[in-house]
Amino acid sequence: MNNSKDKKILFLINVDWFFVSHRLPIAIAAMEKGYEVHVACDFTDKKQYLVDLGIKVHLLPFSRSGKNVLSELNALKAIYKLLKVVKPDLVHAVTIKPVLYGGIISRVCNVPAFVGAISGLGLVFIANNFKDKVIRFFVKCLYKLSFKHHNMTAIFQNKIDKGTLIDIGIINNKNTLLIKGSGADLTEYSYSVEPNGVPTVIMAARLLKEKGVVEFISMARTLKEKGVAANFVLVGEPDYGNPNSFTEDDLVLWKKENIIDLVGFSNEIPKLFSQAHIVVLPSYYGEGLPKVLIEAAACGRPIVTTNNPGCMEAVIENETGFIVPIKDVDSLSSAVLKLINNKELRIQMGTAARTFAEREFDVNNVVNKHLEIYNELLG
Repeated sequence: MNNSKDKKILFLINVDWFFVSHRLPIAIAAMEKGYEVHVACDFTDKKQYLVDLGIKVHLLPFSRSGKNVLSELNALKAIYKLLKVVKPDLVHAVTIKPVLYGGIISRVCNVPAFVGAISGLGLVFIANNFKDKVIRFFVKCLYKLSFKHHNMTAIFQNKIDKGTLIDIGIINNKNTLLIKGSGADLTEYSYSVEPNGVPTVIMAARLLKEKGVVEFISMARTLKEKGVAANFVLVGEPDYGNPNSFTEDDLVLWKKENIIDLVGFSNEIPKLFSQAHIVVLPSYYGEGLPKVLIEAAACGRPIVTTNNPGCMEAVIENETGFIVPIKDVDSLSSAVLKLINNKELRIQMGTAARTFAEREFDVNNVVNKHLEIYNELLG
């Protein structure tokens, strides 16, 4: 039964570029099924692109820091006004703050269905200082309010995040679904044989402290000081809306030291991965399941990442890559060196990674699962 005709889906999300990179295929497929799709977020340079696709857009600025109570109340008020105007049949909220606020206001406005996508719980659930414990208490209360919607599904990207919220009584298992990441287009991120020449080790991420940027640079420095022949490439730019972002001054210092090649932001990740031999992400960020690791696996590259929730889900240990402890530069260096020194192992792991991606990370499967959720909630 097709329940999509004349139905409205409203995506609540922090910023337009994240929607384009992580949820756009779902929105396009929903429109093809007859849904009217709206997106409410803050805008950078993707607004007109979304409009041209036929998506109805609404400005909804979210404060990234959440330190100003007045701005948070204004965000809640803005969501309330928006839901009263748009009258969506289903709200699909993505990332922490849109999920918390979107779920609460969806209940207040009697929106028929709610989907909360948990793309990582953030650091608040693992940090243990007094301030974070206080914040955690309030976040738990907000989650409980958000997930009390009578007709909802919470989508998790990894089992640890799902288990955490179930164990502390925030949500019932019957209202949850595990979807490993946002998927990758396996035709765009296609397998290629690694290039000849000196091995290239690449990290692609927003330049945030918790993404493990310092650990990546320290690893590169350690291996270069040992005389290891390899190139180390860092792809990404600062995220100035995030208080834990690196700055332009940091970039200047890295360039002066000349340990790594600093590429900056790139839209050509498939090309960069095809030119690389090893993909590294030493993250201790509150990940859901990092899209960049899904893309690395799809390109057939061995991965070295951490035992961080989400990161672990992207790797089959000792088969498609290595998992090392967070903030452990020695273990990171050792794992990367093992791959640098063994071409046969790199190729073997890369081939296994592509097979893993085909089985677990095909974006078409991810899209179909979301359409099934919409249809079920609106049935």
